Amino acid sequence: MHSPSKPALAVAAAAVTVSLTACATGTTTSPPGAAASRPATVTSLSGTAANRPAGVTSLSGLAANRPTGDTSSPMTAANPLTVSAAGRNVPGTPPATTAPPVEIPSTPVGQQLRWLLDAPAKAPIGQAELAEHFAPAFLQQVPADRINETLAGLRGIQLQKIIAAVPTALIAHVVVGTQTLKLTLSVDATGKINSAQFTEPATPQPSPTSWDELDQRARKAAARVGFLAAEVKRDGTCRPVHAVAGRQARPLGSMFKLYVLGAVAKKIEQGRFSWDTAMTIKPELKSLPSGQLQDRPDNSQVPVLEAAKMMIAISDNTGADLLLHQAGRTAVEDRVRAWRGQVKRNTPFLTTRELFALKGADYPRHSKEFLSRDTAGRRGYLSAVVDKLPLSSIIPWIAPRELDTVEWFGSPADICRAYAGLAKSRDKRIGEVMSQNDGGINLPAKEWPTVWYKGGSEPGVLDLSYLARTPSGRTFVVTAMASDPSAALKEDQVYEELVALSRGAFALLKSS
Repeated sequence: MHSPSKPALAVAAAAVTVSLTACATGTTTSPPGAAASRPATVTSLSGTAANRPAGVTSLSGLAANRPTGDTSSPMTAANPLTVSAAGRNVPGTPPATTAPPVEIPSTPVGQQLRWLLDAPAKAPIGQAELAEHFAPAFLQQVPADRINETLAGLRGIQLQKIIAAVPTALIAHVVVGTQTLKLTLSVDATGKINSAQFTEPATPQPSPTSWDELDQRARKAAARVGFLAAEVKRDGTCRPVHAVAGRQARPLGSMFKLYVLGAVAKKIEQGRFSWDTAMTIKPELKSLPSGQLQDRPDNSQVPVLEAAKMMIAISDNTGADLLLHQAGRTAVEDRVRAWRGQVKRNTPFLTTRELFALKGADYPRHSKEFLSRDTAGRRGYLSAVVDKLPLSSIIPWIAPRELDTVEWFGSPADICRAYAGLAKSRDKRIGEVMSQNDGGINLPAKEWPTVWYKGGSEPGVLDLSYLARTPSGRTFVVTAMASDPSAALKEDQVYEELVALSRGAFALLKSS
């Protein structure tokens, strides 16, 4: 779940990090996979990431899907970053001219990638052409001369490889001179760029080869860490194999969307609505990025299935809120109860828009008032006050806020039970939805033909969770949760480490 932030074109070595998967006023979205779908500078419901992270926008859907959020550094009018400020050279990187050609997907974001790779050679580019490729909200925040200044610094850019991609977002490595940069690119519902961020890529980490090594590395990943590797038995129970604080509740970020999907599936099973039911995107139900549905016209419609896929693939926050509204807040709370999650701490169950407002609108006034009330009082305050706050009142933040009070909560064991609950469903749409993004884990397809993923992130939080099944039908869940209530995480680094730990855990599980 990424956070509120402004459209960004960023080129930097030392990037600002924001994660959570929801932007405050912007149309920024995050690629699937990004840090956990990495993972942003203000916060995002991801990423990271979630869904990954990004200057306020997250790639929660890619894999790099990073969890719920994608983190990177944005260049905005308030935060100008230029290529000249970019990072260190990467030793051993081969010259771009020797790299084999990379296939660019024939998707909306792929088309804009082609243009972006060609644009530096043509800079300066006129306003009319920029308007053909950048979303209006982006151009309102980043003037043409700033865009052209950045493009000029990218002359000679070459595409090295695409790390993860969905139709509207991708993560790639590019080379400028001798420097390798990570490009996080996303487009809005019209196919125009609403986020383009260049950051120094984190170094992939090797997978641990023993549980002892995994434990040592996990405890160093962040101030607070939770980890669980478990087998889901045929009766739907989770059998823990290895854990680090596996029963300790932590902030979930966008991993809360597992409960939303569970509530939707239950309502469909009961015949209350179907996957084809059209939901109206009312302005009061729109949230901040990560995602795309917030950019669609007010009162347009989206089917339940499409919104569910976007909620998982790119950690779409508006999609999550629409689905929560469709199923009902108490229905989501019932799923938490049915799967033996943190009922008390998740009641009332917040929408992404409510979380953004509580943490970003006139902070800390609304969060203090909300927390001072009992459950009934909190429900009343949400409907009477918080739900009426305009998105424009939300101001981005980059430091952790209320991670132990205003959030969604769950332990690694809770998340395993949520996956087990979804896996027990006979509805094949569940697997279709959950397979949208592999979170960057890249397990061998022959060994693991089924992989599900959901991540989450916001400033100070980065979570990854996976379900994977062997050809013989053995099912395992691995959940890695990192948080720090006192400081934002170095999300790219933490993401790479958590992915490596998770990948190693699956190998260890398979041999157990």
